[in-house]
Amino acid sequence: MAATSQTPPVNAPEARRAARLFWITAAIAAIFCVGVIIALVIRHVQSRVDDPLKSRELIALKARLLETPQDEQLKEQIRALDLRLRQVYFRQIAFQAAGAWLLLAGGALLVWSARQAARLEAQVYCPRLVTDAAERQDRLAGRARRAVIGMGALAGLGLVALALSSGTALPERPDQIGKFLARLGGEEGEEASGPMPAALFAANWPRFLGPTGNAYASNGVPFEPWDVATGAGILWRASATNQGFNSPIVWSNRVFLSGAEQQQREVFCYDADSGALVWRRPVANIPGSPAQLPEVAEGTGLAAPSMATDGRRAFVIFGNGDLAAFRFDGTLAWAKHLGVPKNAYGHATSLVPWQDRLLVQLDQGQAEQNRSRLYAFDGATGRIVWERTRAVPESWATPCVADTPVGPQIITLGGPWVIAYAAMDGAELWRGEVLMGEIAPSPIYVGGLVLTPSPMDRLVALRPDGQGNVTQSHVAWTAEDNIPDITSPASNGELVFLATTYGTLTCYDAGSGEKQWEQELEIEINATPAIARDRLLVLGKKGEVLIAKAAREFKEVARFDMGEPILASPALLSDRLFIRTTKTLFCIGAKAAQSKAPEKQP
Repeated sequence: MAATSQTPPVNAPEARRAARLFWITAAIAAIFCVGVIIALVIRHVQSRVDDPLKSRELIALKARLLETPQDEQLKEQIRALDLRLRQVYFRQIAFQAAGAWLLLAGGALLVWSARQAARLEAQVYCPRLVTDAAERQDRLAGRARRAVIGMGALAGLGLVALALSSGTALPERPDQIGKFLARLGGEEGEEASGPMPAALFAANWPRFLGPTGNAYASNGVPFEPWDVATGAGILWRASATNQGFNSPIVWSNRVFLSGAEQQQREVFCYDADSGALVWRRPVANIPGSPAQLPEVAEGTGLAAPSMATDGRRAFVIFGNGDLAAFRFDGTLAWAKHLGVPKNAYGHATSLVPWQDRLLVQLDQGQAEQNRSRLYAFDGATGRIVWERTRAVPESWATPCVADTPVGPQIITLGGPWVIAYAAMDGAELWRGEVLMGEIAPSPIYVGGLVLTPSPMDRLVALRPDGQGNVTQSHVAWTAEDNIPDITSPASNGELVFLATTYGTLTCYDAGSGEKQWEQELEIEINATPAIARDRLLVLGKKGEVLIAKAAREFKEVARFDMGEPILASPALLSDRLFIRTTKTLFCIGAKAAQSKAPEKQP
């Protein structure tokens, strides 16, 4: 049956004209919203490319300031650039805020105009019979629904693009607002991001066995005898009775140690110039950390792993799986629990900093259980950058980062494998089946070769440019005499020195593996030897000290006693030597060294 029109309202023509105007307004509002979305996306993409808070120029200037902290002209240049970058940044924030408000206003106008137009059209009178009114109404309703869906999808895509685009300078979480405001105020301090300059990293002792894991200081002053009884050669000594076998790490004017007792695990920070205890902090109340401590061997304890630092934060891990980062002022940056390591003797693998990341090797259990892990954490936040499962059993060796011609590689030991991972993303690069026994000595990278001790078995030199299983293809040489079961190799790039627990010191050529000499020292050794230029330092477990020439012929320079047991490896910083005994932390060097100490970290 044909539909008939109703009595027309007096203003029917005006209603039709008004409806058209509202539709035109809605269309203009839609075009406006699309334009705002496009402008916001373009501006946001540009801000990712040129983020003022990640200015390479500013980072480079600050790195130069670390080397010349008294350069006032450089400081003024940094202030001017910082002001300009902050102005750019605030303009970006204002643009984003204005765009958001404009998008909200445009969307509101679009919805309101469309609703008004639809309402007025419903009042328009049709002065004729309509035979297909129902079909036409269905078609109009379908078009309206499609128009609304299309505009909604377009607006939604724009908002999703804004939400998913990374690199924004705004803080992502409420707990980051304080750090964000501090950066805007120029007070970056310990929260500054990005790696330290390589030269500054190499000039300090930021991890177990030094910056490369090789216990070698090319810029160190050769060791000279000292006397604990008279104080000759002793710059200072500090109490270090807190239980822990980890070795000291040093950055500028700060020395860090960790210690653990049955009810408390702590980090200790000393002034490197005076030996004063700057602060001590407990590591406690970490979510997930168990109340019941794991059973560990007495010779390992809960504080066996050495700490590490990236120059802004000091990192610590304990045998119960607690991992924490402290800023240099003693405030806690972050902390987390990684799970209690399943290790027969206790966890002893030390931490390794690389660029702005912290590397944690957590080998545990049996190989077939797949419980072992290699982590890369963001040093500033503790966020996991990547994680790799390792089908290896429990081990105690500390990895090293090898700067090879094919890129930086993380060299790890986990019997029977030596496994290399890409430092950037953790992808496995190659592996060699060359180890046996319980793996405690750590690998080093010297002269283009990875040197890996297989305890009490052999020393294997591997070329790091392979792929897959390199057991048969990339072994450069092997040596089988006097291979240590605890200590790691030390090398000056030309020679490699090995010290066994039972006191045999052996020298090999680093390039060929040919043995140069071996010497019975008649002391028990737990600490890895250290090299400063042409001098080799060997520390005995009962406190004996041996200084020898780091040369192709053995020559003893001095031998004396510190009177306290030594289990930790030494740390070297310029013209100072740091040794931790079971009771004391010693700083050794010429008295004039106090005036030559490195500039304090700004």
